Amino acid sequence: MYRSVKILFILLFIGAKANAQESNIKQFQGKEALFYLIILLILIFAFLKRAFPKYFNDLFRVFFRSTLKQRQIKEQLIQTPFPSILLNGFFVVSGGLYIAFLVQYFRLDPLGNFWLMFIYGSILLSLIYLVKFCTLKASGWVFSMEEQADSYIFIVFIINKMLGIFLIPFLVLLAFAQGGLYKAGITLSCVAVGAMYIYRGILTYSAIRNQVKVNPFHFFLWLLAFEIAPLLLIYKGLLLFFRISA
Repeated sequence: MYRSVKILFILLFIGAKANAQESNIKQFQGKEALFYLIILLILIFAFLKRAFPKYFNDLFRVFFRSTLKQRQIKEQLIQTPFPSILLNGFFVVSGGLYIAFLVQYFRLDPLGNFWLMFIYGSILLSLIYLVKFCTLKASGWVFSMEEQADSYIFIVFIINKMLGIFLIPFLVLLAFAQGGLYKAGITLSCVAVGAMYIYRGILTYSAIRNQVKVNPFHFFLWLLAFEIAPLLLIYKGLLLFFRISA
C-alpha cells in the first residue's frame, strides 16, 4: 500500500513538472504559414536553378557583365520561354510578398489583413507588367520600332527576374526580424529595389541609344511617362480602394 501511494505521488510530481515546463514554452502563432511560404520560395528557386543551370548562367552573365550586346546570349534566353515564365511567376510571388511587408510597415492597409495584401500585391504586379508588355508590343508595331520595343521588354523582364531572386534574403529578414533589424531590412531593401530600377533605366537608355538617336531629355520624359506615372496612378488607385474598403 505504501509503495503504491509513493508511486502515485511520484507520477503526480512528474505530471505537474511537465505541465509547468509546457506552460513556460513560448507559443509563436501567426507566422507558421509565412514560414512555410518562404521555405517554399527557397525550394522553388533551388529547383529552378538545378533544373535550368544554363539559363541561370546566361541570366547572371547578362545582368552582371552587361553583355546585352551579345546577341547570341540574348537569343538563347529568348528561346527558352519555360524557365522565363516560371521566373516571372517567381518574381510576382516574391514581389507581392514584399509589397505586403511594405504596406504593413507603413500602415497603409486599413483592413489589417497581411495575406489579403499579399494576394492584391501579386495580382497588381501581374496586371502592371501584362499591360506594359501589351502596350510596348502595340507601340512597337504602330511606330515600326519592334526591335527597340523588344529590347526594352527584354531588359524589363531580366531585371524583374533578378529582383525576384534578390528579394529572397530580404523577405526572410522582414518575416522574422524585429525592432531595429526589421527597420534596417526595410531601408536596405528599398535602397536595393531603387538601385535595381535605376540600373534598369541605365541599361534601357544604353540599348535604345544604340538603335535610335534619342535625346537624354526626351528619354527622361519617356521614362516619366512609362515608369513613374503608372506607379503614381497605381498608388492613387490603392489609396482610393482602401478608403472605400474602410
